[in-house]
Amino acid sequence: MTWRGDARAVHAAAHGDGRPPESWDRDAAREAARRELSDPRYHEHDPNLLQRARTAFWDWVQDLFDAAAGATPGGGVGVAVIILALIALAVALRLRLRRTALTSTPSAAVFDAHPRTAAEHRAQAEAHALDHDWNGAVQETMRALVRSLEERGLLSPHPGRAADEAAAAADLALPGHSDALRDAAKAFDETAYGGRTADATTYRRLTALDTALRRAQPVDTARTPAGRP
Repeated sequence: MTWRGDARAVHAAAHGDGRPPESWDRDAAREAARRELSDPRYHEHDPNLLQRARTAFWDWVQDLFDAAAGATPGGGVGVAVIILALIALAVALRLRLRRTALTSTPSAAVFDAHPRTAAEHRAQAEAHALDHDWNGAVQETMRALVRSLEERGLLSPHPGRAADEAAAAADLALPGHSDALRDAAKAFDETAYGGRTADATTYRRLTALDTALRRAQPVDTARTPAGRP
């Protein structure tokens, strides 16, 4: 028997003699209604699972903001102020961590286990520059200028010398380039270990320093080669 048939039976029982039936078959009526409403025709336009989940999520977000607005002085404006403050705090924390990472970056060793001449380092730097690999170009130029000073006998060869040590030793050999040498060592360290990216301007600054050091003459030509500072 269909739901419609059950309904007619219930109606007839209720109105056949003008008196309500002594008992109602509620379970049968409930089952008939369930079968009728399970017909797919009644659910053709129901939202799918993803749509229901998305609606439930945004309802939850709205309830959360409504609750926060009710508990926060100023209502919605107060909630907005708190959110902006949290965003600003997150940005400030990220910048602070980044600055800390940069200041604590160790100084990288200038040379690897494969020694090359200053001319070879310069050629490699130019090749990197043609490929717009500015990190590689900066590092190879720093190696070229340090190796050049070693080849001239102005620095004692030291394979494990760090970039800042090389800059200090070069300043002892050829005074007057302290700032440029310090900037070159910093650029080397930042691109080697600091996660920073160099650019063409940084590369040109180091090549200009390399050229200036090649032309410079030490104040005391009889001085012994500078070692590690």
